[in-house]
Amino acid sequence: MKNVLVLVGSLSQASINRSLAKAIENLADTQLHFNYFDLAGLPHYNNDLWDNPPGAVTDLKHRVEAADAVLIVTPEINRSYPAIIKNALDWASRPYGQNSWAGKPLAIAGASPGAIGTAAGQNHLRTTLPVYGFVVMGQPEVYFQFKAGLIDERFEVTDEQSRGFLQNFVDKFVEWIDHHGEDRALRVAAE
Repeated sequence: MKNVLVLVGSLSQASINRSLAKAIENLADTQLHFNYFDLAGLPHYNNDLWDNPPGAVTDLKHRVEAADAVLIVTPEINRSYPAIIKNALDWASRPYGQNSWAGKPLAIAGASPGAIGTAAGQNHLRTTLPVYGFVVMGQPEVYFQFKAGLIDERFEVTDEQSRGFLQNFVDKFVEWIDHHGEDRALRVAAE
């Protein structure tokens, strides 16, 4: 089973994006193991802290390096993605020459009560991801319009069409990891 580091771009306990992440986790139950990182504990990026990095930073870098892939589930804030996501991306990409994200397969999803989901925020995020060296999955895109009752208290998707859509996302992400992950790189190097 592949290990996926999950970054949820909301600190709210009642986050609809956390609910979406948990629903995706349920659908990926037999294929992927989700490892959530709590972004609340990361200090603001400060290059001066590398002489004695905070424990949350070293924990993040170790967890990134142990992951087979990364999933970012993000709200949209003012047509962009949250600063806590950018902060995590910056911390694990440093110090210079020690980018923990490099080569990691990555997928993005997001939920919003609005009809376009998190399309603008995800688009902005996608413009920055190549700088970090991710191998970003382009399709399917998950701009999830969150409606009351669509995901229940057990994080099960109650609507069959939405469940099928998210299951397809999971299946494509598994294929993406298999095709672009470290195991494939090792197999190609051995050939």
